[in-house]
Amino acid sequence: DEVFISDGSKPDIGRLQLLFGRDITMAVQDPAYPAYVASALISGKGRIVYMPCLPENDFFPDLSVLPKVDVIYFCSPNNPTGTVPARDQLESLVHYAREHGCLIVFDSAYAAFIQDPTLCASLYEIDGAKEVVLETGSLSKFAGFTGVRLGWTVVPKALRFADGSPVINDWKQVMSTYFNGACNIAQAGALAALTPEGRKGAYELVAYYMENARLLREGLLRFGLECYGGEHTPYIWARTPGRGSWELFDEILNKSFVVTTPGVGFGSAGEGFLRFSGFGDRSDVKEALLRLEAVFTSA
Repeated sequence: DEVFISDGSKPDIGRLQLLFGRDITMAVQDPAYPAYVASALISGKGRIVYMPCLPENDFFPDLSVLPKVDVIYFCSPNNPTGTVPARDQLESLVHYAREHGCLIVFDSAYAAFIQDPTLCASLYEIDGAKEVVLETGSLSKFAGFTGVRLGWTVVPKALRFADGSPVINDWKQVMSTYFNGACNIAQAGALAALTPEGRKGAYELVAYYMENARLLREGLLRFGLECYGGEHTPYIWARTPGRGSWELFDEILNKSFVVTTPGVGFGSAGEGFLRFSGFGDRSDVKEALLRLEAVFTSA
């Protein structure tokens, strides 16, 4: 009764803004999935703190300089950087939230792609997390439910607002007001995906996309790009030194007809990076690498 089934983690991210109201200060990784900031602005929030996550700080924010905030949005494995914090880093995040009286919204949409069992797939693996963490999850990437729409949000009974009231009571009110329940067809599909046979097929798909990411990463490194990610998500975060994100995006598109994602679209700290995705057909990945090689070797 602490797990709320929904039409996906993205809609839940928007509904969480209704739960918190306008008069809060929220912190978000930079770069980050755009829905966190966009949903905050749409709901009328104006106080947003951006936490730079760059190669220079191992893609983990410096919590020692973080001002007083009420909510921290955190995604791991991370979209767009493809990186995963070490356990001790996540322990420090939970410790910070407990010490400073803030909540964490933890987006675990890519948890199934983690290849190292010593890394945390859920923030609830950290002691004390149930008192400060709400966690969203999704079948979109794990089982290909992107258009089908099914996800969940975990709201522990131990989670409390500053006044001591249970967060779960307000979340029940938000969900019953703004949501009528996930489609029965989607729920039936989810039950099938979670059977032994379904999970086997889903993890085969995960392995397929991770091999795509490996090929992409190897190719981009061979072309001389500085790359991150691609080991625990199918996303590769490539630095474009001396070039703006949109500038290189345009050049690649015009010369090779390969679509990438400009890093600055995920926040100002994403400037100078491009995101490459392994979500696709193997033949398309191989063709893209051939075209990209022509672009980078002629540059």
